[in-house]
Amino acid sequence: MDSSLADLRQNYTLAGLSEADLNPHPIKQFEIWFQQALEADLIEPNAMTLATATPDGKPSARIVLLKGVSDRGFVFYTNYESQKGQQLIANPYAALVFLWDKLERQVRIEGKVKQLQPEESAQYFHSRPKSSQLGAWASAQSRVIPNREVLEQKLADLQEKYSSNTTIPLPQHWGGFEVIPNRIEFWQGRPSRLHDRLVYDLQTDDSWSIKRLSP
Repeated sequence: MDSSLADLRQNYTLAGLSEADLNPHPIKQFEIWFQQALEADLIEPNAMTLATATPDGKPSARIVLLKGVSDRGFVFYTNYESQKGQQLIANPYAALVFLWDKLERQVRIEGKVKQLQPEESAQYFHSRPKSSQLGAWASAQSRVIPNREVLEQKLADLQEKYSSNTTIPLPQHWGGFEVIPNRIEFWQGRPSRLHDRLVYDLQTDDSWSIKRLSP
């Protein structure tokens, strides 16, 4: 590998982050930063790394899209029979990471995961484009298939089946997960690698403590 890889670095100078800047509630603070990411015209600011693990601790990670935020937590949707779906059902804990590089910011979230009720998943499912709804039926996510033609043929069959305006039913194997956080860290890049890291930890009385971490 080219030795110049080791020389790649960026000196972060855009902003700082102090305790006085923070909302007392981390999800409210996330919403502030997320709105600023939207205003910065980032490509898919709701893209996040989702890390899961098997019950024996074998990790895996991938990029998914955040599709909802509430006072409870962070929502995304997937095939429950996929690798991530099966890991979350067997071991309902996850970590999320948002990187907004244009703003020199990162947010890390850790917490317990629960499945949404079917009616909640159905509401979002039927708000999606018809092509995306059919895609959820066509793809046996994470499973081996012999070739792409098999996938495309399945989609074509579904398009014919639902060619009218008939409502496409919610697949039983598809729906939402909600990450209910107990720890959220806000990272702001600073010069000389002396970054600002402020972390919220959930307390036993459901309040949040805020601490500064060394970079």
